[in-house]
Amino acid sequence: MTAARLIELWRGDLLESEHLGHAVVADANGIVEAWGNPGVVIFPRSSCKMVQALPLVESGAADAAGLGTEQLALACASHSGAQIHTSRVGAWLSDMGMSESDLRCGSHMPRDHDAKKHLCCSDTAPCQIHNNCSGKHAGFLTLNRHLRGGPEYVEIDHPVQRAVRDAFEEVTDEVSAGWGVDGCSAPNFACSVAGLARAMAGFANPGAGARGDAQRRLVGAMTAHPELVAGEGRACTGLMRAMGGKVAVKTGAEAVFVGIAPEQGLGFALKIVDGGTRGSEAAVTALLLHLGLLSPDAPIVRRLLTGQQTNWRGRVTGELRRAPGFPT
Repeated sequence: MTAARLIELWRGDLLESEHLGHAVVADANGIVEAWGNPGVVIFPRSSCKMVQALPLVESGAADAAGLGTEQLALACASHSGAQIHTSRVGAWLSDMGMSESDLRCGSHMPRDHDAKKHLCCSDTAPCQIHNNCSGKHAGFLTLNRHLRGGPEYVEIDHPVQRAVRDAFEEVTDEVSAGWGVDGCSAPNFACSVAGLARAMAGFANPGAGARGDAQRRLVGAMTAHPELVAGEGRACTGLMRAMGGKVAVKTGAEAVFVGIAPEQGLGFALKIVDGGTRGSEAAVTALLLHLGLLSPDAPIVRRLLTGQQTNWRGRVTGELRRAPGFPT
């Protein structure tokens, strides 16, 4: 089974571009709907941060460190490096007696406009706390202190990453097909799109015990603090706000998106083959509309999917459309 056409871009009366991909909706019993090839193996990238945060919570490390919902949301975040993000990550590290130098995620300019402007105007270089994954890495450090591991917590054979891999394989119900180094230097474990959707369905249908409690807490933290999971103007934040905190969504690099809908008991995952954000944001919006989780009248629907495409003069140039058959 090949990739399915999910999103189209029309310019005038001609189809100019198309975004092919794979999407799976699952519940506690398995696949509910699928487009493309559910078995295609992908790197989830940052879409699976809530899975990577499971050992932090279920080991007792989060409670031992006194973490609240804000820190748990940041552990699942790909944040924009705004002051609301960096100040919280910095305080989290300080509370543990650690500093930016303990992180292993590397530095990059923040996505947030005000933070970027401040650094540029003050001729200050960004630090690792500005990295969009610094909250996840603060979570790794918290778990590492609990496990008494060495400082190089991103290495594949480190106790932190062994715990992450175990959790990942358990919730996807797959032996990982392999791993690669993510942008933040942590291992990223591969799975099928169906396996990733299965993992999200697990978060939507948590059971008893430490695993279920951890899943509930992480989803609750994400939906309670959508501004910390991404940032102002970002798709994840805007979509979660538009759904009133009832659904958690998370993007990953190279056009991956996942969603968790506890009230419906549904989880989903999608991957756009070309790796383009435009396609993944439009596709996740279409899928949320199809599942009845997002109102067609929400302004973010127009921004990500149904609104007209315009050029620099404001002239209408075309439109994005759901491809025929996606979703049915």
